[in-house]
Amino acid sequence: MSGALAAATAFESVAADRVRVIGPLDFDSVTPLLAVGSEAIEQGRATVVDLAGVTAADSAGLALLIEWLSVAKAAGRALRYENMPSQVHQLARLSEVEELLAPA
Repeated sequence: MSGALAAATAFESVAADRVRVIGPLDFDSVTPLLAVGSEAIEQGRATVVDLAGVTAADSAGLALLIEWLSVAKAAGRALRYENMPSQVHQLARLSEVEELLAPA
């Protein structure tokens, strides 16, 4: 699964259960990312999300990552984030939700 999304953000499958996000995680990109990411999580194609390619993030991006965790929980799936950008860590800390994104 690969595709260009708003603001040149891409969601790409890199292994059977691993995906990566490339580009900004912001208000412009989260709506299309929510749909493709949720589907991949529900189908077990995304148990690891690599965020090394994220170039910028805002509160909408943080909300997306939290929502994906909710989707995974509802589907009975595991979900882990790797290479979390420092911007996301800072937003999570300021929002007091850092523990939600910590590896289980």
